Amino acid sequence: MKRVHSDIVQFRGSHYEFGRMQGELLKESLILPNRQKQRKASSRHLIIDEQRAKNILVTLAPRVWEEINGLADALDWSMHEAIREFGGYYLEYTRSGCSIYTESDFMVRNYDSSPQGYEGRLALYQPTDGGFATIGPTMQITGRTDGMNEKGLVMGYNFINRRNSEDGFICNMIGRLILENCATIDDAVALLEELPHRRSFSYVLLDRTGKSVVVEASPRSVVVRESAVSTNHFELLVEENRYQTDDSRRREQMMLQQHKKIDAYNAFRLLNDSDKGVFSKKYSTASGTLHTASYFQQSLKVGFAIGPDRLPLMLDFDKWLQGERLYAKRINGKIDTHLPFVHMAEL
Repeated sequence: MKRVHSDIVQFRGSHYEFGRMQGELLKESLILPNRQKQRKASSRHLIIDEQRAKNILVTLAPRVWEEINGLADALDWSMHEAIREFGGYYLEYTRSGCSIYTESDFMVRNYDSSPQGYEGRLALYQPTDGGFATIGPTMQITGRTDGMNEKGLVMGYNFINRRNSEDGFICNMIGRLILENCATIDDAVALLEELPHRRSFSYVLLDRTGKSVVVEASPRSVVVRESAVSTNHFELLVEENRYQTDDSRRREQMMLQQHKKIDAYNAFRLLNDSDKGVFSKKYSTASGTLHTASYFQQSLKVGFAIGPDRLPLMLDFDKWLQGERLYAKRINGKIDTHLPFVHMAEL
């Protein structure tokens, strides 16, 4: 078992200031040097149209554009480099798993992917220049893998397919834009219908009405269905599915069998316990469970654990919004993999 941690990042201020603060932290981190090695090892060479990316970000995500400027200034990078790394528009997303279970008053989510892409950062950000305050794990620094905002909107996404991609935002930037800009499910659906999508993903949404929906989004279509669980296949846009959906449907059935029968704690156990059939150890195929998170949209509390068979660390986002500082600096866990984590070891 490998010891793994996630750092807790807390900030209140403008997006530009947030970018600068994160840039200073990244100077002391292994994340960016490792990302550069990963990019060199990849056969893909991305051609970046800087002006097009800027136009899209300024139009659809102007505050995130300011954050990217802050990151570039702190790191002494060109905007070309910063857009490639932090713009949420160009970088490839590795295939992954992920399972999500909701009831009317909570969402529990397993984030399944490769350790080599996991940043180990849980960010609490309260902007002073517009946008909602958010809490959630980061991906590619500016993006979010899942999370909740001050209005009680909760979001998590599930990978569907990499085939037939088009120009558009990748999942983690879409997640960030949902959390910063949307107060309700209806707001989020409208945004998902407006944004260009690079890949096919399901976005699971829960708000303070107690309603949860799954938004099936591909580069070609966006449709909505009510559901309490989601894994890695579409139910409506079936032509976008991968050829193999057996494991996805198996995990879906494991959760559906428990729907409306278990409370939040036992739902967390269903997803986090290694013997329940939902937690995945398939790290070598980029679909092993890295974290389990629970979000409570009425109380604004968050539970978070790294690795299997853990008790969640409970965080009170509402108290943090009132000005209290979290004293926890890091969340620790153990994961059964030989693969290195991008924030913890040189690749």
